[in-house]
Amino acid sequence: MSNREIFFKFVILIVLAVAAGLLSTTIGMKQNQALAISIFFCSILGTLFFWEFRLSFAFLGTSLLLLFKTIDLKSVIEFASLEIILFLVGMMILIGLLKESGFFAWLVTLLIRKKNLTGRQFVASICFFSALLACAIDEVTSIIFMVAAILEICDYFEIDPVPFILTSVLATNIGSSGTVLGNPIGILIATKSGLTFEDFILKAFPLMIVCVIALIFIIFIFYRRQIKELDQKMQETSGNEIFIKLISIPPEKRLKISLGIFGATLVFIALHHRLEIVLGLENNTVLLIMPLISAALVMIWKWKKAREYVEKDVEWWTLLFFMMLFVQAGTLRYTGATDVFAMRLVGWVGRDPFALITSVLWTATIGSSILDNVVLVAGFIPVIQSFQDLGFSLQPLWWALLFGGCFGGNITIIGSTANIVAIGILEKERKMKISFLRWLKIGLIVGIITTVIVWVGLTALPLYK
Repeated sequence: MSNREIFFKFVILIVLAVAAGLLSTTIGMKQNQALAISIFFCSILGTLFFWEFRLSFAFLGTSLLLLFKTIDLKSVIEFASLEIILFLVGMMILIGLLKESGFFAWLVTLLIRKKNLTGRQFVASICFFSALLACAIDEVTSIIFMVAAILEICDYFEIDPVPFILTSVLATNIGSSGTVLGNPIGILIATKSGLTFEDFILKAFPLMIVCVIALIFIIFIFYRRQIKELDQKMQETSGNEIFIKLISIPPEKRLKISLGIFGATLVFIALHHRLEIVLGLENNTVLLIMPLISAALVMIWKWKKAREYVEKDVEWWTLLFFMMLFVQAGTLRYTGATDVFAMRLVGWVGRDPFALITSVLWTATIGSSILDNVVLVAGFIPVIQSFQDLGFSLQPLWWALLFGGCFGGNITIIGSTANIVAIGILEKERKMKISFLRWLKIGLIVGIITTVIVWVGLTALPLYK
């Protein structure tokens, strides 16, 4: 990027941020509310225009909020959501242990052990495997290992890996909505809304599975030529032996212990609400501390590598960015800006729950196709919290925000972290690029159809009322 382009983008950023602040005053915002909006908008645009400097914009924005007395230090600590950050730290350390133990390479062998595997079965397996793996760990870690496996298989059959990698990424983004663990916005929404792991399993997981099935049929049609080619290649080989040779890793003792720790963590997380009731703890306490307890056990067991887990496997850059972003989004609530916006939204769509759910779902879907979904959701949460004072049921709005934030990421090439990671691996390992238009052709179809499915589910089924 040339200096001229940088300067041009920076000027646009400042102009738009100032315009957002001035525009907000025309709908009844006070000076401190307009300032909070302007700074938050500046951080979002800074992230969009200068991705490498997103943490710098987050630090600067939070500092300006304090400097102009838009928020106080006590509220900064409160809105930083340290409970979410600590949860993610614990999970990242656990994921580091699983990577070191060969868990993911062993897990991928489950995908390829089926005899007489066909092209359609391979696609269906990719979809379900990617979605469920994202549910159990997180979308980024899941896609790293899925892309590696798909590249190996496609290289052997000498076919274009792009359609199958795209399939895996689309399934990963859909699957990340199924549990609290699949996407950072899941834990963010859970902690701010009071929703439990059981709520996600009962209400988010079934809709996610329906959308994965819909994705499979879309892929069968959209990539029918590539699937037919894969079928022909598979028929030319004898059996499935080559797959086993590619990545055949038996579960060793170290892997079994790692699986035991991770499995126990998932069990306690799944039962956290019931345990909190029995122990008389605050809502989501066990959910948030369980990864820390497991991480502590890991660092005791692997004490020689404990520092390495913390320094290398924990994405401190991302976590610090989240903290500053949460503070800026919380400032919108602190100043009352979101209350004004909520009132205006009700004025636009009326007091009809159907219209409100529709607005939140499609705004989140379209917004997350352009912005990072954590950025979008962090900004939207205070708005939804403001609806509580207006007498609305918030549960369907939280689900609309969750699904919109996850599914919108499928629409464009920059809509999700998993998208960017997969593209990066493809470019690095195979020198292949995916154009914006090539992604949009399939991403837009999948994004619209899956969002419509969720839209019908949230507005028509009594389970989500």
